[in-house]
Amino acid sequence: MKTQEMSFIVTGGASGLGEATVRALHAGGARVVIADLNREQGEALAAELGERAAFARTNVADEGDAVA
Repeated sequence: MKTQEMSFIVTGGASGLGEATVRALHAGGARVVIADLNREQGEALAAELGERAAFARTNVADEGDAVA
């Protein structure tokens, strides 16, 4: 799948399969938002990837976070 110039939000993106997905999308040229509860890991991954990556602390089990 071509991902260049596309934007993605990856829930659980700070570790495991979510992190692998973030890395693959980013490597393909996509902009990614790493949505995760773990601020430390999420911010570190976003900093490592640099441009086109951002972190948003998100709890998808909390309706308020999911709507925002």
